[in-house]
Amino acid sequence: MVNWFVPIAALFGLLIGGVVNWLADYLPYTARLGAPRYPDGTPRPRVAWLGVSAFLLNQRSAPSGTALSLRHPLTEIILAALFAYVASQSAQDVLRALFLMGNVAILVLITVIDLEHRMILYLVVVPSCLYALLGAALLGERLAPSLSFTDYLIGGAVGFGLFFVMYLGGILFNYVASSARGAPITESAFGDGDVLLATLSGFMLGWQALIYAAMIAVFLGGLGAFLYLGGRLLVRGRYEWFTALPYGQYIVFGTLIMLLWRIEFLALLGVRLT
Repeated sequence: MVNWFVPIAALFGLLIGGVVNWLADYLPYTARLGAPRYPDGTPRPRVAWLGVSAFLLNQRSAPSGTALSLRHPLTEIILAALFAYVASQSAQDVLRALFLMGNVAILVLITVIDLEHRMILYLVVVPSCLYALLGAALLGERLAPSLSFTDYLIGGAVGFGLFFVMYLGGILFNYVASSARGAPITESAFGDGDVLLATLSGFMLGWQALIYAAMIAVFLGGLGAFLYLGGRLLVRGRYEWFTALPYGQYIVFGTLIMLLWRIEFLALLGVRLT
């Protein structure tokens, strides 16, 4: 028997990817949404509302010449692939699959905005925390058999606590470094948005998996900073110290790994965690 849930989920992911792009184009500037638009503000024709169709039908550019970036089709394709994967792993529990797809879409939206604007929006994260807790309350053991609703609440508290300490550490580092160099450092590696994102991660995962997600985020953050430093030195021969790099994508990546590949990842570490 053909499992139609997977291709339907892929198509659904493509459409939700269009919604994510639409929100990412508006929310950093305003909460008032309009029709999908080109970067210059020109409304896009309906056939170009999806990034994939805009590229395939040669509707990528506005009359002024401003064009959609590759982010638009890539976001839609990535969400289509992730939704199809979730459907393949949760074909017997459609409600669970839909809830996980919602979490994935939220994380991708946060990542796109953070990478492009270096901001994590309260307008996105706060409702997402409520969504994660509502799903944990309603689906219960269908998400993770060994976890209770309390585990998810504790997860949010642990995520907030861990990253709030790192946030305070960033403030202290900026103060000391500013005093040492005689000039203020206005940017910080950790912002309050990262603290809220870690809280959301805990609500999505529960406290046990959140610990591993945080470890992944810290490791990838250090690796990303090292590669960025090496790349700048290789290309330009210099690096500007105290450059703040967006950190949200590393928290998202750790969350996605523990959300979708928890058992497989922990098996590599020799850890049993349902």
